[in-house]
Amino acid sequence: MSNASMKSCKLAVVGATGAVGSAILEILAERAFPASEVVALASELEGQHEFRTLSSYTAYVEGWALYSEQLGLEMGASPSSAGGRGLYAQPMDEFGRLSFEMWRACRLVVDTGMHAMDWERQRAIDFMLANTALAQVDVEREIDRYISMPGQACAYTIGQLKILELRARAEKALGDRLDVRRFHDAILLTGAVPLPVLEAHVDRWIAGERG
Repeated sequence: MSNASMKSCKLAVVGATGAVGSAILEILAERAFPASEVVALASELEGQHEFRTLSSYTAYVEGWALYSEQLGLEMGASPSSAGGRGLYAQPMDEFGRLSFEMWRACRLVVDTGMHAMDWERQRAIDFMLANTALAQVDVEREIDRYISMPGQACAYTIGQLKILELRARAEKALGDRLDVRRFHDAILLTGAVPLPVLEAHVDRWIAGERG
């Protein structure tokens, strides 16, 4: 999270422990605060043209949302850095997280399959049913969404991987001096921007942090 929102999101997710549904923590980590934070911060940008406060780039917004899911591993009494599973400590919570990861991976296959490799709708549906825990009605709805929005499913993961890449770059450059909260602020306070713009901004931020 950003410096200001880490505590709020942590409380929201921790408060959901024990709730029904194996994916509840995964959903909260992605949606309860992080995704709305991107939209809210963009609307509050000062000194920017109005289009900067209203525009949205899927790879940035949804990439941040997927990145936020992984932050759950770094939180709680037993974070991943200590060999634990963070907020996903209970087996069913971890099952929900891994189920979502499988779903995201399969989306990459069917999105590119239909739009680059001439897959038919039914082939995409069959693939998702065979490789995810989603019900058929959910799979059919998802496939129809991917048909109507080429590349959108891929954009989520492309954005997530870019943010992870930028964090790894910051960790390598700054070492123990890296404050991950300040890194998150650097990501979020640009507002929604194309990934090359975000990368250039983070590179400047790293240079400034190095002094």
